[in-house]
Amino acid sequence: MTIHQIGGRPKVRYLLLHAYGRGGTIRTVMNQANSLVQAGWQVELVSALRRRDDLQFPLDPRVQVTTVVDLREEAHTPPSGVVGRWQDWRRGRLTEQPARHIPCGEFGYRYFNRYVEQRLIAYLSSLRDGVLVTTRPALNFLAAEHATGGVVRVAQEHMNHGTHKHDVRQRIRETYSRFDAVAVLTERDREEYEQLLPGTRVVRIPNAVHSLDQVPSDHRSKIAVAAGRLFPQKGFDLLIPAWAKLVETHPDWQLRIYGSGEKKAELRELIEEHHLYNHVFLMGHTDRLDDELAKASFYVLSSRFEGLPMVMIEAMSHSLPVVSFDCPTGPSDVLTHGVDGLLVAPEDPDALADAMAKLMGDRALRADMGVAAVLTAASYGPDAVHPRWEALFRELHEVRELHDLHELSDQRHRVAGASKGQRA
Repeated sequence: MTIHQIGGRPKVRYLLLHAYGRGGTIRTVMNQANSLVQAGWQVELVSALRRRDDLQFPLDPRVQVTTVVDLREEAHTPPSGVVGRWQDWRRGRLTEQPARHIPCGEFGYRYFNRYVEQRLIAYLSSLRDGVLVTTRPALNFLAAEHATGGVVRVAQEHMNHGTHKHDVRQRIRETYSRFDAVAVLTERDREEYEQLLPGTRVVRIPNAVHSLDQVPSDHRSKIAVAAGRLFPQKGFDLLIPAWAKLVETHPDWQLRIYGSGEKKAELRELIEEHHLYNHVFLMGHTDRLDDELAKASFYVLSSRFEGLPMVMIEAMSHSLPVVSFDCPTGPSDVLTHGVDGLLVAPEDPDALADAMAKLMGDRALRADMGVAAVLTAASYGPDAVHPRWEALFRELHEVRELHDLHELSDQRHRVAGASKGQRA
């Protein structure tokens, strides 16, 4: 390698826990992969686990997709021979053992076991070139310890540091300094991680919406939309009682909640408890959320915590104002209270209801805030965000190549020096 060969485009690999799922991280990573491959990069999407046959979000066919552990029934063929049966027995034993390197407080801990962990370690240890982007703490921890064969390592953090459990925060302090860069979503996150990891490069690159070319709301409908996994984090159990306070004064308004998840039955019971079966609707998962957002008049974010709420920003690209809890982090990093949305105290259903009522009763206010929301969303468009990833990957790759070149030069000098000594 010479200095003139430095500066090409490295291969970029994104390692996701479950690339075939429906989470916001998966969607934003696929947006990044699509943008890079369209710009001429070689991109691979690596799924640690696979349970489904098909991807749930659009992915450019030029993006290579591979799997480390395929959990589909048809993927596991019955073993033959003594060695095959022994390997199957060993796999069964390992799947019953807990992971050793993943803290129990990691939100995805239940998906890991000793077998998954060993397979991931073997994959990470095999990497010798390119850029590896890991996308959650568990995968970051494994990459920090085992992707040591020369690959450039970038850790993505999609949640703010304070939302992690104590054992996860401890592992972050122990391992994240080994990365070439740690990428976070908000300025507050960047400041916090820089204090936590002195000397480590921390960059703030927000996630990008998939498109800014969206149909705008006309703010005439009496529909509010919320979206997200039906998990405690999203706070729909707070949103539904808040909506119950509005039914008497705004009986013709609907709340439509899009998403699927483990709390569906509990949320349905909550709807029945408040007699909201004609007012609040659990719409399930949709592949046409953009169409549904365009039909609404405002968006509601009721989360207990966030990283950077991408569906909220996508709603803003449809000219929807937002009513949101001022939870850590994300909403106040995007919204300006009274301009493109309304921020209220975290986990306060009364305050949330009052803010929603304000928008329900004033179409002109919805329209004015909607215009401001589109302008805010523009800074999260693909053209504004994705070049920052390209620049980061190029720079890190060049730094690594220069480092390797200097090491090679030093090695040659040592060998030459030793040869001279022997001849003398």
